[in-house]
Amino acid sequence: MSQPAFPGRLTPDDPDLSERQKRIFAALVGLHGTMARPVSSELLAQQEDIAVSSASVRAELSELESLGLVERSHSSAGRVPTARGFSLYVRTLLTPAELDPWVVAEVGRTLSHSERDVRQLLDEASRLLSTLTHQLGLALAVSLSGEILRGLDLAPLDEHRALLVLNIGAETLRTLVLELGSRLDREQLDEVASVLRERLLGRTLAEVRDRLDNDPELVRKSAVRIVARAAAASWERPVATPLFHAGAMHIAEQPEFARAPAAILRAVEARSPLDRLLVTGVEGQAAARVSLDEDAALAGCSLVAYALPGRVRGAVGVLGPMRMDYALAFAVVEAVGARVTEILES
Repeated sequence: MSQPAFPGRLTPDDPDLSERQKRIFAALVGLHGTMARPVSSELLAQQEDIAVSSASVRAELSELESLGLVERSHSSAGRVPTARGFSLYVRTLLTPAELDPWVVAEVGRTLSHSERDVRQLLDEASRLLSTLTHQLGLALAVSLSGEILRGLDLAPLDEHRALLVLNIGAETLRTLVLELGSRLDREQLDEVASVLRERLLGRTLAEVRDRLDNDPELVRKSAVRIVARAAAASWERPVATPLFHAGAMHIAEQPEFARAPAAILRAVEARSPLDRLLVTGVEGQAAARVSLDEDAALAGCSLVAYALPGRVRGAVGVLGPMRMDYALAFAVVEAVGARVTEILES
């Protein structure tokens, strides 16, 4: 199963590359992204920031190959990054691009036209993502009503606000900012959390929401009643949309997909597993999934997605080849995701 990769967040399995290996590997990723073909040691040695001989480059590439970060089709061919290599690149070497001010302004202008219609907003977001990244833009909102509540935490934010964190799976958290009618200290919130766990864990989110409104056990104690009412008020009815997608021509134009772009587009039309992969992650932060092995048609693709924090459970993102421009993709997805969130929460 593909795992999300976040810039700057290493894993215990990540190799400790030397500075020279990092420079060579980053150059290889960049050149392969531009050329869409294997990169030779001779071409790498010509790069300004490498400054070593072709023989030295070949020796370092051999080590990178042994680590599973690059591969080649035969002994005389150049090398390309592997899925593991691209994932490591995102975690250790990627710096998201700094968008031009006009791009940020265009994101705000374009999306503000759809602020009163969630479907129109997400449809427009998918088009904007495609236009700015030249990848397939994706956006959706999903209802998690049938998901099971696995865990619950409650923490104070200030005197009259608390954060309710709902755990509905190994990688999926929902957060609600509660506006409390009365001041509750940490000890009181801990007691409330204990009661809520007893009454709510193991139930579907639809049942949880109904119990927040109607369970008599949640209104007997004043502190529990205050939190339950605040949670019910913050928890809007679920919104669900189709999986909006735009920019199919960008898939067809990629050399990797020239022979079978239809298989990828059929997987997108089928929605699953993309709908789940889009929303599964850390809310409010873009992440990359490299080589989507959940579906054979998507194994050569990467997904950069931003799970929307707040009242609407949804996500925006881009789908493209593993050699996509991750720096640009992260910057654009973050900007569009943040603006969509602002509009939905306003």
